[in-house]
Amino acid sequence: MLDINAIRQDFPILSKTVYNKPLIYLDNGATTQKPRCVVEKIEHGYYNENANIHRGVHFLSQAATEAHEEARKTVQNFLNARSSNEIIFTRGTTESINLIASSFCDECVSEGDEVIVSVMEHHSNIVPWQIQAAKKGISLKVIPMNEIGELDIEAYKSLFSEKTRLVSVAHVSNVLGTVNPVKEIIEIAHEHNVPVLVDGAQSVPHIPVDVQDLDAEFYVFSGHKIYGPTGIGVLYGKEEWLDKLPPYQGGGEMIATVSFEKTTFNELPFKFEAGTPDYIGSTALAEALRYVNNIGMKEIEAYEHELLRYATEKLSAIEGMRIFGQAREKSGVLSFLVGNIHHYDMGMLLDRLGIAVRTGHHCAQPLMQALGIEGTVRASFSFYNTKEEIDVLAAGIERVRKMF
Repeated sequence: MLDINAIRQDFPILSKTVYNKPLIYLDNGATTQKPRCVVEKIEHGYYNENANIHRGVHFLSQAATEAHEEARKTVQNFLNARSSNEIIFTRGTTESINLIASSFCDECVSEGDEVIVSVMEHHSNIVPWQIQAAKKGISLKVIPMNEIGELDIEAYKSLFSEKTRLVSVAHVSNVLGTVNPVKEIIEIAHEHNVPVLVDGAQSVPHIPVDVQDLDAEFYVFSGHKIYGPTGIGVLYGKEEWLDKLPPYQGGGEMIATVSFEKTTFNELPFKFEAGTPDYIGSTALAEALRYVNNIGMKEIEAYEHELLRYATEKLSAIEGMRIFGQAREKSGVLSFLVGNIHHYDMGMLLDRLGIAVRTGHHCAQPLMQALGIEGTVRASFSFYNTKEEIDVLAAGIERVRKMF
């Protein structure tokens, strides 16, 4: 069992009051709060080893370089990647997907080729492919879902053709909480010799991820969703794929030699890391990964699953409650509407009670269209949340319902 009271002491913001009410933070799907050790790591980096990395021979530069590359190894171990060369630091999930969309399409697609995505994708796994569609003349095929929010695997199988070049899917839906069967999705794609990109933004903070076991060619996530700082993220890619793809950006560090006649590119992972990297952010992200590892990812998964079960039970008892996403495998997210109350009104009134939830389309407008709604209220959970907070949420929803 997790010692939730002790864990909460690591997050000073959780003792904050909002409108004279104790803060109940249930917007973890958007971003997580940061433990004291992560903030202290950022402070330590700036005060003790702040210098541009890789190119300096002086003490501070060497220390910062060592910390940054050690952080890369921490991410490698966290994901169980084969090599630290397979870990590319980016600004987050969105940049990671854009990197692959650009480099992959430059190298591996032609006009008329196809990319498969799902109906429940975040805009960051739709728009980059649409940009490439406009440039390259490719098209998107969309995996539909059933009435409880699970992807239709038989329909997915039928989408493949000789023109299919890539599958790009979310591991966990940021709206429905559905845990997609990505291992099966990957296996099916590999039967057609098609590589797979997995958006792990909503999975990495909540469930153990082993990229070698999944066997995806690419896996991406954001630091700020797993208790790390904003502006840092990760692209994992199989080394043989990263070797064959062209650089996404040009500049310093990603080169081996430059002349006015020709440039040769650096080896992995530096080929994809143009310019000064966020070496403070990378070390703080590594600290966040160590923090959750010390708690235990399996323990986190089990506790958050119990929170979700409890919240589903409590909220389902409220008159007029509609919960979107009833998949058999879910993680960390509860999206709902109550009667005819607009999601924005519900969110604003819950906020006055000190309860932070997310409202709107959650950057998943195609999914909202499939559900026939404009948006939802979303409560998303972390291991620092409690059943008592869920009780307050349920009471708050009931109070708002009676107002309407």
